[in-house]
Amino acid sequence: MINTEFSECISACTNCSLICTECATSCLKEKDLEMMRECIQRCLECADICQLCVRMQQHNSPFLKEICELCAKICEYCAEECEKHSHDYCKKCAEACRQCAEECRKIAM
Repeated sequence: MINTEFSECISACTNCSLICTECATSCLKEKDLEMMRECIQRCLECADICQLCVRMQQHNSPFLKEICELCAKICEYCAEECEKHSHDYCKKCAEACRQCAEECRKIAM
């Protein structure tokens, strides 16, 4: 059974993964693709670690604290890049990343 703390983190990670993927997809449609390259890369990495974090929570992995800490770091890294851009999808992504980092840190403590 997954406890409430885990379920909040799972929810935040799932949401972040989906929004990061959406942000990367939207960035790919921009005219100045070079300007968005770093954002795309960070969003894809963030989406991947968030998915892994969800799976490890579901398995109650003995490495969960370390994975959650890494997920939080990557979410912050992604948010920092997204905050540099004025697009609504980047702002939404940064917000989701910050929320996910906060929830992951609760597990990592």
